[in-house]
Amino acid sequence: MTPARDLSRLLEIMAALRHPQTGCPWDIEQTFASIAPYTIEEAYEVADAIGRGDLVDLKEELGDLLLQVVFHARLAQELGAFDFGDVVEAITSKLVRRHPHVFGDARALSADAVRALWGKIKADEGTERRRHRQMQDPVQSSALAGIPAALPALSRAAKLQSKAASVGFDWHDVRPVLAKINEEIGEVTHALDSRDSSAVRDEIGDLLFAVANLARHAHVDPEDALRCANAKFEHRFRYIEAALERRGKSPQESTLEEMDALWDEAKRAARVSSDPPADALAGRPAHGDGAGKSPMKTIEAIWGNADG
Repeated sequence: MTPARDLSRLLEIMAALRHPQTGCPWDIEQTFASIAPYTIEEAYEVADAIGRGDLVDLKEELGDLLLQVVFHARLAQELGAFDFGDVVEAITSKLVRRHPHVFGDARALSADAVRALWGKIKADEGTERRRHRQMQDPVQSSALAGIPAALPALSRAAKLQSKAASVGFDWHDVRPVLAKINEEIGEVTHALDSRDSSAVRDEIGDLLFAVANLARHAHVDPEDALRCANAKFEHRFRYIEAALERRGKSPQESTLEEMDALWDEAKRAARVSSDPPADALAGRPAHGDGAGKSPMKTIEAIWGNADG
């Protein structure tokens, strides 16, 4: 087979890879469960390319993620459940259904009316999903149903909180959330003083859950915020290592005070330098109200927060 821009060629290649007699042995033995980790990994690699502002890499990673969709669809087709066309039909139907102000008759709606209509559509869809889940499994009728257990813990915390908020279990503003964080910090301190490792784990978990709730109230993706913090720490620590190397020293041979001073120097250097292409691609403007927002915010604006 030769490369092509036609999506049908990708489907043909996937079918050939899965052919029982002439396909690839590795591809043939895969299942939904065995490739699920690769699907998650590819999604993160897409996010990483966006964060780095690397459009060349983004093209490659989007292709890898698309392959995962095609792979899962092929597995389902072999089981007689659905095929890739059904996947496309489902998502196009959802897009049209959720945008009657674009594809339907409701073209003259105000922004407030669009939001109200959007909320009603999602509520109706949620009711139908819960009814279907209850028929399959009564446990799945919970308002918290449908949140994948394999999600990163911070993301799952935010989605659990959002689901609970959708039925009214939520604070109306951020002040009680901040108070809860302060309360949890006190409980962590108490657990540390007691030297109870199990209690320390539980209380730190409660603190992280409360911080995820703060991120949700602030319309910040907690995973994205932590990724940014990780990148910031890595950049500054590498700055320290490079500065010490220029002095003929290693971190082990340096004092904490010396490294702290270099840390502050790295912070000052970061303030006077920026990477506009990466910021623009990641949806994080260097200035203005949009600074620091996750690139997922645009998607959440379309699909709604955490409801799928």
